[in-house]
Amino acid sequence: MSSITTDQGIVHYEVFGRGKPVILLHGYQGSWGLWQETMAYLGSYYRTYALDFWGFGESGTKRSTYAVKDFVSLVYQFMEQLGIVRAPLVGHSMGGTVSLMTAIEHPDRIQKVVVIGSPIAGSSLYFFPRVFGYKTFGWLTYHNLWIYKGFYRILSPFYSKDQHWAEMMDRDVSRTSLEAFFSSIGSLRQTDLRPDLHKIHAPVLGMYGDKDIVVNHNQWRPLLNGAPKAQIERFHTAGHFIMLDEPVMFNQKLKSFLDQK
Repeated sequence: MSSITTDQGIVHYEVFGRGKPVILLHGYQGSWGLWQETMAYLGSYYRTYALDFWGFGESGTKRSTYAVKDFVSLVYQFMEQLGIVRAPLVGHSMGGTVSLMTAIEHPDRIQKVVVIGSPIAGSSLYFFPRVFGYKTFGWLTYHNLWIYKGFYRILSPFYSKDQHWAEMMDRDVSRTSLEAFFSSIGSLRQTDLRPDLHKIHAPVLGMYGDKDIVVNHNQWRPLLNGAPKAQIERFHTAGHFIMLDEPVMFNQKLKSFLDQK
């Protein structure tokens, strides 16, 4: 386990492999653990870093805000402290939105961007988890996690084909702070990247699963239309967690994109 200390709290990360750096960013209610299989694969070719956002996983929780823009700052500070001058960002769901925002704000630092099931406009979030962004509903859910866990366990086959998905969710949800639980998704719900996508001149790969029940899978359209160097890969049998549902194809397409000059 590794960590860096910032003025805004401790950032936990894991690293695996050798070579050029690649940074992996998890989604809402997630942690670096989502990327373990991806890191095992990519680590043979790249030095792969996976972070925990503030309020998630094993990173610090002593903050007043957990907005998407705060996580952009986290990524920038992480790269500064580790001496990573330039690197690709690979983000799942909220992590992909953070990746795109980082490329907009720090274009000289981001070599490429990969987004997996990420909302370009927060309005594309379906009912769950959008309602968690309302403080009262988020507070009630957080303090009754046993009900929430039972709910998503019943629906787990619709979220992911991975039989261990619910166990991973149990682990990560239990380590998410209350403020991050409702603040981060509330910020994501209000985010709309469409007016700024034209500012991203790095190559962008958007991966979207047709069976996604978290984010509208048609979010690939504004990404393709807005980012000048965007390309899209659609997974017809995968949902929101493509890296878990179709790991072999996902890894192949991810590496192919990262390898491109």
